[in-house]
Amino acid sequence: QVQLVESGGGLVQPGGSLRLSCAASGTIFSISGMGWYRQAPGKQHELVASITSSGSTNYADSVKGRFTISRDNAKNTVYLQMNSLKPEDTAVYYCNADLQLFPLGPGADYWGNGTLVTVSS
Repeated sequence: QVQLVESGGGLVQPGGSLRLSCAASGTIFSISGMGWYRQAPGKQHELVASITSSGSTNYADSVKGRFTISRDNAKNTVYLQMNSLKPEDTAVYYCNADLQLFPLGPGADYWGNGTLVTVSS
């Protein structure tokens, strides 16, 4: 069974840094887009950053200049380096990937279970 598993969340002080990882496991033929979303209590989920198979990236305005998304295709892993963290970054962060599970099969969105990031002094 295909899974996306996030890691790296935790408690950090304002101005600190965290690095999130998301590894896709199982039988996967190919991965196209990958990204990170987040959801804070009482708020709608939002796209934080995304990256294409060729490495093109997009970021939410609120994290530009502070967060960096990257991927290692050989490891089926996407990362989110978060610097200069602010209290408003506190949220559950979810990994997302567009996966093709077999040749000629459809692509479909898969989600991890989330990892909590808390930014507080």
